[in-house]
Amino acid sequence: MTDEVNTLSYDSLYIGGEWHKPSSSESLTVTSASTGLAIGHVPLSTHADADTAVAAARRAFNDPTGWAHWQPIERARALVRLADELDARKEEMARRVSAQNGMPYSTSINFEAAVPAGVLRYYAALLEQTPTEERRAGVMGGTTLIHRTPLGVVAAIVPWNFPQTLTFFKLAPALAAGNTIVVKPSSETLLDFALLGEAVAAAGIPAGVVNILTNGKELGEYLVGHPDIDKISFTGSTPVGREIAGRAGKLLRPVTLELGGKSAALILDDADLASNTEALFFASLLNNGQTCFASTRILAPRSRYDEVVGFYEALAKGSVVGDALDPATQIGPMVSANHRSTVEGYIQRGIADGATLVTGGGRPDIDSGWFVTPTIFADVDNTLAIAREEIFGPVLSIIPYEGDDEAIRIANDSAYGLGGTVWTSDPERALRVAKQVQTGTIGINHYLPDFAAPYGGVKGSGVGRELGPEGLAHYQQLHSVYL
Repeated sequence: MTDEVNTLSYDSLYIGGEWHKPSSSESLTVTSASTGLAIGHVPLSTHADADTAVAAARRAFNDPTGWAHWQPIERARALVRLADELDARKEEMARRVSAQNGMPYSTSINFEAAVPAGVLRYYAALLEQTPTEERRAGVMGGTTLIHRTPLGVVAAIVPWNFPQTLTFFKLAPALAAGNTIVVKPSSETLLDFALLGEAVAAAGIPAGVVNILTNGKELGEYLVGHPDIDKISFTGSTPVGREIAGRAGKLLRPVTLELGGKSAALILDDADLASNTEALFFASLLNNGQTCFASTRILAPRSRYDEVVGFYEALAKGSVVGDALDPATQIGPMVSANHRSTVEGYIQRGIADGATLVTGGGRPDIDSGWFVTPTIFADVDNTLAIAREEIFGPVLSIIPYEGDDEAIRIANDSAYGLGGTVWTSDPERALRVAKQVQTGTIGINHYLPDFAAPYGGVKGSGVGRELGPEGLAHYQQLHSVYL
């Protein structure tokens, strides 16, 4: 399992139901986060290729007998076929993702290899249960027929940290609703999307319904302003999300934005740390800390502050750091050398700002790759940069508080509001605290988004919701017929 993924080279793009020769001869090199070596090459998509992809999606959407006009049960069956094809490729998908972005294989096999098929099957089942029309008695003496219709062509712009999981948070409900889609992944994770194209073709999804481009931020900007795109769904940083929201606002184009986070773990004074070790690791250090919902601000009661610091110090020191493809690895590398430099810059800033470096702060004794030792800071004030800005690495800040009210105040004193956790032995107290935290999602003694529940953020963490029936509704428009 620790052998590197073989070098893979692709010379075509999956557009319009076929492998399409790109308009440029340029290519992108994909590297391994664990070794820094090249592991693949894919063609570089240009504006002309984007135009071709959008046009293919538009033809597929406008086809009077096509995807948008299929009966929901027919689309549901197609989604299940795609889920089956993804299942057949799940080990290879997990390997490709881990090799590229440094996600531990133990994580990618449970997320990148499993979540896409699970989300597809959830929406396939939901289609069979959700009528597209309802009749509503009016107050003006008549009845209204409310018809839910697809929006049209969707542009999905997805990041590198959970590339397949976050793609299917968009792709599954968009397709279920009858839309067609153009997917633009991050330039750090492209080999897995070639595999996705193979699965889409094998599942018999009609030509043009799913189209996949390659390139970086510039092509995403082009799609946002493309005149034939009907909706933008973006997951990424808050600054980029603000840019997209501004452009989409001028175009009166709907958007769903799932952005950054700086979530808090509220450890109450009766929390059982030892019994929740695995869940606490998952909530804060999943995917090497490269997780938007991670609870990276640890709020600890002063009465147990030293104990909490010691617990996280042991958690960090006990984590297995290594090659992302090794099944034993718990903390893999950062996605790139540039991102590692960013994380290390925050560590140095935390030290300079007066926080106490408990453990970590450097690089492990590994010859290659973009590794950062899991890092714990104590004596952190919530005003420090390491407590306010998204680091996106294995760096945790432990902040003291006195009483539940102060813990809630500190948790809410943030520009973000995506995730969060509450840790306590008292269920009623947990729920009372959780309801007061200003965030789109929060877990009690664990954190794991559920396919059936809306997922998204408040404040600087975004607008709109993914997953659940609410996620499907974001890819539909309402058509009222007054009878």
